[in-house]
Amino acid sequence: MNIVTLKWGDRYGPHFANRLYGGVSRHLTRGFRFLCLTDDQTGLRPEIDTYPLPSIELPDKFARSAWLKLGLFQDRIGDMEGECLFLDLDLLITKDIDCFFDYTRGKKCIIHNWVQRHQVFKKRPDVGNSSVFRWIANTTQHIVDKFHSERDWALREFRPPQTYLTYSLGEKCWWPDDWVRSFKRHATPPFPCNLMFQPKLPAGTRILVFHGRPDPDEALTGYRDVRLHRCTRPAPWIATHWYDGSDVEARGPI
Repeated sequence: MNIVTLKWGDRYGPHFANRLYGGVSRHLTRGFRFLCLTDDQTGLRPEIDTYPLPSIELPDKFARSAWLKLGLFQDRIGDMEGECLFLDLDLLITKDIDCFFDYTRGKKCIIHNWVQRHQVFKKRPDVGNSSVFRWIANTTQHIVDKFHSERDWALREFRPPQTYLTYSLGEKCWWPDDWVRSFKRHATPPFPCNLMFQPKLPAGTRILVFHGRPDPDEALTGYRDVRLHRCTRPAPWIATHWYDGSDVEARGPI
C-alpha cells in the first residue's frame, strides 16, 4: 500500500508530514510505504520516503500549486507500484483507514465535494475534493498526456485544479459520505453558534479535511478571522489525533 503526500513552500512545516505519518501508522493495519514528494525534506522522520516534486509542464505561476497533483499520475513516480492513496498534509486521521483500500477495488476514488452552507438550495456539485483520492500506480499516464495536450484550455477553464482532476479521472466513484468530513462544513457550528460553541468531531468520521483555513494547528487553539462566520472556538480534541508518535521534540509546536 502506498500513502502519498505533497509538500512544498513554507506554509506546512515537516511536523505536518510527520504527524500525518503518525496518523497513518496508528490507523492502517497493513504494511505500507509513506512517500512525500517535496522540495525540502528537512526534518522529516526517517520512515518517510522522499522524492522530488512531480515534473509536469506548468507555467511558473502554477509551478507550486495543487496542479502538481496531476503529476502523481505519471508512470514510475516514486518507484510506486500497486494501490496509491493520496492524503493532503493538513488532514486528521481519526479511525481505521484500511477500508479506503478495500472500497470498490480497482477504481479511482475521490471525495464528493461538499455544498457550502450558504448554498443549501444548490445541487451538490458533480466535482471531487482532491484531499483524499486513490488510483493504481503506472496505469494513469494517459491523464498526464491528456493534460499536456490541452494544458492552456485546462488552466483557463478549470478552477480550482481539483475540478480538472475530477474530470480527468473519467469516472465518478465517491467515498462514502461519513468516511471523510470537512472541518468547516461538518465540525464547526454554523454562525453565530461558532462564536459560542467549540467544534465537534462528527460521528463515524475516519478522515477530517481542513480545506482552506483554519489548518489543524489553528483550529486546535481557536481561529480568528475578520469574517465572524469563519471564526472557531478552540478544538482541543484535535491534539488526541494529530501527533507524531515518535518523540515530543519531533512533534514540533502544537
